[in-house]
Amino acid sequence: MAGTFRIATYNVENYLDQPTASRHAVKSAEAKAKVRETIRALNPDVLALEEMGSTNALLELRAALKADGQDFPFWEHIQSFDTNIHIAVLSKLPIVARRPHTNELFLLDGKRFQVKRGFAELDLQAATNFTFTFIAAHLKSHLSTPEADEAEERLGEAKILRKIIEMRLAQNPDAKLVVLGDFNDEKDSAVIKQIIGRGKVKLTDTRPAERNGDTAPGEPPYFTPRNVAWTYFYGKNDTYSRIDYILISSGLLKHWVKQDTYIPAISNWGIGSDHRPIVATFSTEN
Repeated sequence: MAGTFRIATYNVENYLDQPTASRHAVKSAEAKAKVRETIRALNPDVLALEEMGSTNALLELRAALKADGQDFPFWEHIQSFDTNIHIAVLSKLPIVARRPHTNELFLLDGKRFQVKRGFAELDLQAATNFTFTFIAAHLKSHLSTPEADEAEERLGEAKILRKIIEMRLAQNPDAKLVVLGDFNDEKDSAVIKQIIGRGKVKLTDTRPAERNGDTAPGEPPYFTPRNVAWTYFYGKNDTYSRIDYILISSGLLKHWVKQDTYIPAISNWGIGSDHRPIVATFSTEN
């Protein structure tokens, strides 16, 4: 659509071009091809990637996408405490500012912890007079560690992310802000409530869902609709959950094209990743 742009997030599950100390499997050619097929189906203008490997892995994907007709001239790759997997961004829109968060710290039981994957923060120009802020995150997984309770560690990361959000909205209450990525928790969790916030600085959950014909509202009408919105399959427990999000500020809400916000239907999507991508569309006009 003219005057619109599309934002997506996709956890590409260990997109490694070489083994690391704790992750030994390199992404297969078949899995890489499915990731590219999925990104082509999304056709995003800006794409956040979680579980990306090295800078070389990102640039290999970027070059392969360009050969397939998807050119992303602008990119970002964030390296923080986790030396195996990273947050990355591919963009067709110019990046006009970069504010990487790679050394954010918080306390748990008197111990200092670092946000595992950091946060990517960019200002992007969608049109001559339309700039927005893009924050991508990949919060602590549910895997337990001896250092701390995984849920408390994830909540600590969420609180740091919320501080960044509130800092931007304090500078400009009308800021066009999108916060997205793999938050590794479900809608009613303390983590998601922390990130969304309350009151005038509350973010809106765009909740992309399948376009499978389910359009009925939830019952009662103010409940969440019953359309299919899961983004992650956990094979060990045979469970499906929604842990990937695209959240937006009130300043961006009036530009949101709700009917073009969804989860794409990709056959054999699981070859590429254990996550499904989500996409949201916005207009550069009100």
